[in-house]
Amino acid sequence: MPPPPVLSDAFGLRGQPIQGGLLTGTAPRGTRSLNLDGKPVTLAPDRRFLIGFDRDAGPSAALVARLDDGRELRQAISVRPRAWDLSRLNTLPKYPVPRPEFERLRKPELDQIEAARARATDAQGWRQAFLWPITGRISTLFGSQRIYAGEPGAYHSGIDIARPTGTIVLAPADGVVVLAATAPFTLEGRLLMIDHGGGLNSAFMHLSRIDVAVGARVRRGQPIGAVGMTGRATGPHLHWGLKWRDARIDPLLVAGPMPVSE
Repeated sequence: MPPPPVLSDAFGLRGQPIQGGLLTGTAPRGTRSLNLDGKPVTLAPDRRFLIGFDRDAGPSAALVARLDDGRELRQAISVRPRAWDLSRLNTLPKYPVPRPEFERLRKPELDQIEAARARATDAQGWRQAFLWPITGRISTLFGSQRIYAGEPGAYHSGIDIARPTGTIVLAPADGVVVLAATAPFTLEGRLLMIDHGGGLNSAFMHLSRIDVAVGARVRRGQPIGAVGMTGRATGPHLHWGLKWRDARIDPLLVAGPMPVSE
């Protein structure tokens, strides 16, 4: 029988343990495997790792390292809750096309997105300080929820930044392109997805154009496309979404306060 788990603060966690937040850490020497709430966490050769908490994450999480000697080191993490904005769009229907047509178009789009998110790369951008892909007025915050003519929609999974069509979008961190839509998707429009490694990926929606191809390696600060209003958009803006595994992450917590736009 293996030894009982030992409570530990030996993971060197850094970041905000909050709904929509990310933490980085370093596993103890001799760690064979690492998991968060029973799900495996990718461990880099230097024992560094990344974990994240969904918008609706519960109040606590358990990080567990299994060591070569059979011991377990366990750290309890308290996840701070947040209050979310609600907005009511009483004249806008939840879907802009009849439901049968929407469902016919949507499945292959979702299949492409799921396949892109399942693609693991050796990108190391997750280790970097993230840039804002564009600067400007934040028009919709992460986690807010819209009520369409009385029907609740999904919560807002990213952050919207209002800028004119054609504004250049930059890669917020190093990564590998895992999806570059050849035609606009029903909701996302021209969609670009970049894997930053460690289970973290970015999605850029409503682009007027995409300037990189699937498989390309991009560098932090590199131009990758341009702002548009393709897909379901009422005006030109960039929707930037971040996801760690299945957890939706708040870009504002990752990139920090919005810089003053030029």
